[in-house]
Amino acid sequence: MKLSYIPFICFLLLIFSGCAKPPVAEMTSAREAVFRAENDSGAVAFGGAFLARARDELRLMEAAADSKQYDTAKAHAAEAIIAAERAITDGRTSAVRAREEAASLLADLKPEIDETARNVAGARNSNMDLDYNALDRDITRAYERADLAQADHSAGRYQDSLEKSKSVRADLFDINQKVANAVTRRK
Repeated sequence: MKLSYIPFICFLLLIFSGCAKPPVAEMTSAREAVFRAENDSGAVAFGGAFLARARDELRLMEAAADSKQYDTAKAHAAEAIIAAERAITDGRTSAVRAREEAASLLADLKPEIDETARNVAGARNSNMDLDYNALDRDITRAYERADLAQADHSAGRYQDSLEKSKSVRADLFDINQKVANAVTRRK
């Protein structure tokens, strides 16, 4: 008699598994969260890893929903939301950090260029063996790129400003190194 219940139980399980409904609200929330992250400049610029994860979770959610694995789809929706929110949060934090670091570099950049220009002028007055035309072009280019870095900073492109500022600093180091090497050769 006990064996006669097994087909009935299997039939009920089959019916109830077919009655499950997709987690529409959770999936909609996940799509909206990823959309917000994709349209957040900080998340795009600085939260790339979390944004990629959110997109992956969204794709997995869609695939699970298409396969009628609704519990799995719901779990991927929750993970997509978490990753998208983390991308936005990390993006904002990193943007603030980049803005502050770029501002700090920019504050010191023009005085550093001025000092390097004075070093080149001193080498010229001491008749050091250097290509002064090239050094003058390098100094002029440093001023121009510092202005571009400032413009990037003013426009909110902090990462671009930071990269340009660091590049100018590296160029100034090279110029000062050439002057120092000329002094050492002369001694």
